[in-house]
Amino acid sequence: MMADKPKRRIVAVGSGKGGVGKSTVSANLAVALARLGRKVGLVDADIYGPSQPRLLGTEGKRPDAREKQLLPVPSAFGVGVLSMGNLIEPGKAIAWRGPMAGNALGQLVDADWGAAEILVVDLPPGTGDVQLTMLQRHKPAGAVIVSTPQDLALIDATRAMQLFEVGQVPVIGLVENMAGYACPHCGEVSDPFGRGGAEAEAARLGHAFLGRIPLDLAIRQASDAGVPPAAGDGPQAEAFLALARRVATWLDNS
Repeated sequence: MMADKPKRRIVAVGSGKGGVGKSTVSANLAVALARLGRKVGLVDADIYGPSQPRLLGTEGKRPDAREKQLLPVPSAFGVGVLSMGNLIEPGKAIAWRGPMAGNALGQLVDADWGAAEILVVDLPPGTGDVQLTMLQRHKPAGAVIVSTPQDLALIDATRAMQLFEVGQVPVIGLVENMAGYACPHCGEVSDPFGRGGAEAEAARLGHAFLGRIPLDLAIRQASDAGVPPAAGDGPQAEAFLALARRVATWLDNS
């Protein structure tokens, strides 16, 4: 008798606009969930601007296939990943219309994810074709919305939340990224993008606030080096582990 396939749940990570650190949050959420003992896969659904190969250190590695299904590229952090960045030449532009991007998303999500119980899906910014395809064909269990604290980002984050609500996908909560910058020389904390805006917006809309991720040079340097901070120790790792615990608890209770 064949073993039952694992019950796989999709956590979509979205944002209303680019540049808010959504991909960094996605990669570190996946790694942190794996550190909590969950079996996790990561889908880079940002078809036109894939960045997960850099963030997880899998650049130059191509996925294998078995019975017409892609096999995730293993990373060094207990998370398999599939991204257009692993399927095309580095630096090559992807100029596809919506249906082609939707088909590419299907190949990534419907790959052979093995024992993975959670798929973290890093969506492109905005509310376009890929998001609609995700809602219609690959119903997420819930969505995590990433925003910076300033008003313009929060306006767009609100639109992203509305898209998931219209698609009847629960919003797990809102993450405030780039919240507070600690000077590496004097230790003084400043708030170049403001502070508390995402928490206030989550409360206004009746959604959970999942926590703050600091604006930290160490996060940027580790991410560029392909070593997610969530894989290490210290306050940067703990911020992502706290986020992962909240997401895991929501999944367990939903």
